[in-house]
Amino acid sequence: MSNDNLSNESTAAGALVNPSDNKFTRWLSTVLADLGKNGIFIALIAVVALFAILTDGILLRPQNISNLIVQNGYILVLAIGMVMVIIAGHIDLSVGSVAAFIGAISGVFAVEMGLPWWLSILLSLLIGALVGAWQGFWVAFVGIPAFIVTLAGMLIFRGLALVVLGNANIGSFPTEYRGLGNGFLSGIFGESDPDIFTLIIGAIAIVALVVQQVRTRRGRQKYDQAVEPGAWFIAKLVLISAVIGWFAWALASYKGIPVTLIVLAILVLVYGVVMNRTVFGRHIYAIGGNRHAAELSGIKTRRVDFWLFVNMGFLAALAGLIFTARLNLAGPKAGDGFELEAISAAFIGGAAVQGGVGTIGGAIIGGLIIGVLNNGMSIMGIGIEWQQAVKGLVLLLAVAFDVYNKRRSGN
Repeated sequence: MSNDNLSNESTAAGALVNPSDNKFTRWLSTVLADLGKNGIFIALIAVVALFAILTDGILLRPQNISNLIVQNGYILVLAIGMVMVIIAGHIDLSVGSVAAFIGAISGVFAVEMGLPWWLSILLSLLIGALVGAWQGFWVAFVGIPAFIVTLAGMLIFRGLALVVLGNANIGSFPTEYRGLGNGFLSGIFGESDPDIFTLIIGAIAIVALVVQQVRTRRGRQKYDQAVEPGAWFIAKLVLISAVIGWFAWALASYKGIPVTLIVLAILVLVYGVVMNRTVFGRHIYAIGGNRHAAELSGIKTRRVDFWLFVNMGFLAALAGLIFTARLNLAGPKAGDGFELEAISAAFIGGAAVQGGVGTIGGAIIGGLIIGVLNNGMSIMGIGIEWQQAVKGLVLLLAVAFDVYNKRRSGN
């Protein structure tokens, strides 16, 4: 073959394999991979946009946005604890009954016994932790599966709630107690519309997000780890910052920051650090990924399981207090279906059925998706029976998507 022919073939090959095309392909694949990682956040935006259209914008009114947080705060609190339990390969069916029981106990403390509101809350949280320790003992040290223990707990603590209440309601609670579920933080810098303090908090949240994301990106670059393209990184930051800014503006235009949102923000920050930056958090993921291997590596799995259920009992108690404070009433029907909502939030948020996978942020977003579905369908006048059917279908599709990804990746 002549040199001219070789030259012509090389030129043709160069035309077929354009370096700029390869660069674009790599950029596109990186963006698609990043979209996959943030798919649950995109799903939340899509659900909000859908119901904003279907409700003629009512969903996005400031009062409704605020109500969305207040009305679903207890489910989001439960979702934080539930996703940790699920990551470790367990389940907790008792959280609704525990929440009802603690709400009843707090009613006895704050209303019937007349204890100070803060002491009533502290004692109630302590009892919730003890309830978790009771269930954790049977799971961790006796070896009874969590499904059975918490199923028994669902019956036990529902019965105890009825015993404490005597099939009657307890109310009304002190004003400070009610603030846990219905209170707002605003007017720190004087009365204004929109509230200046809420806008400042929103701005701080945006700055903190940008700083954290930039530091994370630089850290990955420092160790030659793959990062998303710069243009996509900036576009994503702008989008998320815009969402936070709009959310802060909506709250500022109504009553300010709900106390429930402050509690949630603290919990997300604390538990995010626990799961991502502590030995205990790494042990939870290790146990869920492969319990036998975790035991062989020296992880004290029984101790981790025990404290997981203590934590779940504490958060179930907190959820019960928030719900009771919002209604200003401790009643026999409190807590019905809470466990199903919390489990759904965890799975919709990306937790794996087999354990070992899940995030606090994902569970929160999963809970928000459920809240938007409830709120949007209620505004549209859809009956509770269809609401239940839709939520069940969403849960089924979320788990099916997880199973599909597992099979595709060969795990």
